[in-house]
Amino acid sequence: MELRNKIAIVTGGASGLGKATSQGLVASGVKVAIFDLNEESGKQAIDELGADNAMFISVDVTNAESVSSAIEEVMKAYGAIHILVNCAGIAPAAKVLDREGKAMALNKFSMAININLIGTFNVASQVAEQMAKNEPMGEALERGVIINTASVAGYEGQMGQSAYAASKGGIIALSLPMARDLARTGIRVNAIAPGIMGTPMLLAMPDNVQESLVANIQFPKRMGQPKEFADLVMHLTSNAYINAETIRLDGAIRMQPR
Repeated sequence: MELRNKIAIVTGGASGLGKATSQGLVASGVKVAIFDLNEESGKQAIDELGADNAMFISVDVTNAESVSSAIEEVMKAYGAIHILVNCAGIAPAAKVLDREGKAMALNKFSMAININLIGTFNVASQVAEQMAKNEPMGEALERGVIINTASVAGYEGQMGQSAYAASKGGIIALSLPMARDLARTGIRVNAIAPGIMGTPMLLAMPDNVQESLVANIQFPKRMGQPKEFADLVMHLTSNAYINAETIRLDGAIRMQPR
């Protein structure tokens, strides 16, 4: 899909990988609607991107009505949706049994599944309904592109990541059947599984924690850059023959138990 003059939604687009993606899309000539709960960060992102290039809507991705209302706002403002990048998510840490042998509270597990997996499906399915109304574009006759954010934890979850890994593994498993469901409408579905990425949250951790995380990265021996995530989003959007894939963006890391 040709990026210029297209319309994109980026969930979690006010910070971290989502913000880098929003910046990359705008730089490529795309108008972006940022769906995020953090209004302060959202308004700051719009100030940086420019009100002519982007809009912010406070959205709860786990709520069907919140998402539906936001999509209506995007349609009124921009008239179409061609690209969706789902970056909204949380990364809780809790073991199945704590040091005292007490089971993890069920709401901790269900919250991760609800936001990361169900939230991803909620936005993707409703946006796909709108994308299906687009006129076919380009030689591939595409109507839209959906990119979901998984994680290497979906393959090699560490200790304390049972909830997070399950939610991201679900996103990996979602890619193929969702792509098959949407193939007849001309909508592609892919996912990116980032490894250790240099987001502001991670860079705020103590140096010894950062060093231990980088130790298992093979090459390049550093954290991934949010811009590299955004660059992969651009490629997945523009390369019409990549479909139903989950691509690891991880410097060949394979996560250890802890």
